[in-house]
Amino acid sequence: MASKKIRVYDKISIDEKGQNHFFEVRKIPTFDRQKQAEALLIIIRDITEQKTSEANLRIAAASFEAQEGILITDENSIILRVNQAFSDITGYSSHEVIGKTPSLLNSGRQDKAFYIDMWNRLDRTGSWSGEIWNRRKNGEIYPEQLNITAVKDKVNVITNYVATLTNITMRKAASDKIKDLAFYDPLTHLPNRRLLHDRLNQALVGSSRSGQKGALLFIDLDHFKLLNDTLGHDMGDLLLQQVAKRLLLAIREGDTVARFGGDEFVILLEDLSAQSIEAATKLEIIANKIIASLNRPYFLGVHERHNTPSIGARLFNGTEEAIEVLLKQADIAMYQAKDSGRNTLRFFDPKMQETIQAHYDLENELRLAIEEKQFQLHYQLQVDQYGNPIGVEALIRWQHPTRGMVSPFEFIPIAEENGMIIPISQWVLETACQQISEWTNNQQTKHLIIAVNVSAKQFSQVDFVDQVNTAINKYAIDASKLKLELTESMLVDNIEQIITTIPKRNQDAELNT
Repeated sequence: MASKKIRVYDKISIDEKGQNHFFEVRKIPTFDRQKQAEALLIIIRDITEQKTSEANLRIAAASFEAQEGILITDENSIILRVNQAFSDITGYSSHEVIGKTPSLLNSGRQDKAFYIDMWNRLDRTGSWSGEIWNRRKNGEIYPEQLNITAVKDKVNVITNYVATLTNITMRKAASDKIKDLAFYDPLTHLPNRRLLHDRLNQALVGSSRSGQKGALLFIDLDHFKLLNDTLGHDMGDLLLQQVAKRLLLAIREGDTVARFGGDEFVILLEDLSAQSIEAATKLEIIANKIIASLNRPYFLGVHERHNTPSIGARLFNGTEEAIEVLLKQADIAMYQAKDSGRNTLRFFDPKMQETIQAHYDLENELRLAIEEKQFQLHYQLQVDQYGNPIGVEALIRWQHPTRGMVSPFEFIPIAEENGMIIPISQWVLETACQQISEWTNNQQTKHLIIAVNVSAKQFSQVDFVDQVNTAINKYAIDASKLKLELTESMLVDNIEQIITTIPKRNQDAELNT
């Protein structure tokens, strides 16, 4: 006799659209009165929706325990459920937060207006996303990315809120580090030139609206290079850090101290006064406070040093001048302070700017003059005690195409300052040697000696002697006909170098002071 057995199994089929359908198949045998199998009853039930729901539940369960913290509340923001990631991030276990509201995470960094805006957007759009600062159970405040979604029923009534939160502490720290490197000086942690430009632009706009004058103070540390050269750059860096701290203490709240580069600092003062005289008076009080602070001794390791500042000031009112112009004019005023003896304050003077601009123009034209050989040598006769000609002194002149004859008193100091004196001096040396060569063939001039002034920079060149000998050999002249003249100040400052540099051989040029 066969036993009564029900077989149940699932079957899957695919419809014409390629979608899966699941069926439950139940096979039930039937028996007669003699308990003999007489038929097989097959029942088929579509369980596609059930299977889909089960799969969705498994996916939801896996998602709920993802790396992001998840918090689910009812329509009144009462917490119903949290996942393990939420507990890992916040420090709160599920039983500590269920039945409470998310306000227990508030850090206090967001004001009431922030939350009003957040709820208004949730009500209007059904979602909100942004960065927020929350507080962990241990009191630590941390940044997180928060996304909130409102869950609605079939009649569009909110039934729940689902929030996902991600700890972005590391990302925030990296972002802050990038911002710090972009806008702040790594040594002093003061705003750098880029951030100063941004704040100055805002200050100019604010000044234009309010009518209040502001100012720039351009500060340069006197003889800072000497400190670097004697104590080393590590001590120089330590001094710059101490200067930065003193400047921050000397200014008002709301003003900006920036490191402009090297040993230069710029201070942005805002809202001084609508009146020029009053604004200048307030600026001077702040500047004198800075000077007094920076004049105090600095303790650099085992060393005690003193340092002074030169300060240039430029008042501004609105956007009448471009940022670069204002900075340049404050810089000009700073150089005027240095010319006035250092350790002082000077306001920008337009006449000073004209002088410096003329200096820069002449410097650029001087470079062109070297390239185009616009110089001439004039020769001033030298006689003995009886009035007989014994030689000449070579005097350089600059025949400018538009300025005419430019005196060496105008361009030689500029050439000394920027190093152009070296190619100019080389030209003078070679031109003098060429002239000696030409005079050698003339009975009236062959005995004449040409005296050439030697600049300090030219004389300090390591190959100075070789330069002279090369010029002598190039034009095949009698070296005794060339006299090199040094200034007395060069002799005092460089006596040891002169002793080792003066040519010893008889055929070398005569050297006079």
